[in-house]
Amino acid sequence: MTRLGGLLAAYQRRDPAARSKLEIFLLYPGVHAVIYHRIAHWLHCHKLRFLARAVSQWSRFWTGIEIHPGAAIGHRLVIDHGMGIVIGETAEVGDDCLLYQGVTLGGTGKDQGKRHPTLGNNVLVGSGAKVLGPFTVGENARIAAGAVVLEEVPPNSTAVGVPAQIVRVDGRPVYYADDVDQIHIKNPTLEKLNALTARVEELERRLREKEQQ
Repeated sequence: MTRLGGLLAAYQRRDPAARSKLEIFLLYPGVHAVIYHRIAHWLHCHKLRFLARAVSQWSRFWTGIEIHPGAAIGHRLVIDHGMGIVIGETAEVGDDCLLYQGVTLGGTGKDQGKRHPTLGNNVLVGSGAKVLGPFTVGENARIAAGAVVLEEVPPNSTAVGVPAQIVRVDGRPVYYADDVDQIHIKNPTLEKLNALTARVEELERRLREKEQQ
């Protein structure tokens, strides 16, 4: 009950639409998905694999969130809306993480063993982001909406783009994973293209001036 209370309190802190713990417990699919996963993971760890998958498939049908029974989920995971989230078998999610709808914590092939990512504590993954491969996303890291992350992300950093690039490391203190603006984040690739375009325009202007002389 203490863990459940902490989970509900995390939703209240991070979701401005959450009005009461009772509402969160009864109506939030992210909470239901985590509860079902606890059951499925226990069954999985006790070699009751068929029952574990049955529970996880029911959870997927009921919530729209697919978490493999083998995945290791930490405390106070907040899933905002959650529809379309997929978390793979060997994925690990630390404490106090925040996932938005459409997130995938997946693999990159049919390799055996560890093939899904590990999220450190207090990580935020924005809407539609894909984190693919057996690497670590460090504590307090932030993955912007729509990013495709294919390699390790350092702690206290922000990853943006396709494929994702690190645009900020220790730029400012990060105390809560939900302290993030998912919209007003600069795209480094677009910045480089804009700089090249400006340079070409400047060279063309100089050529025209030289021809007119």
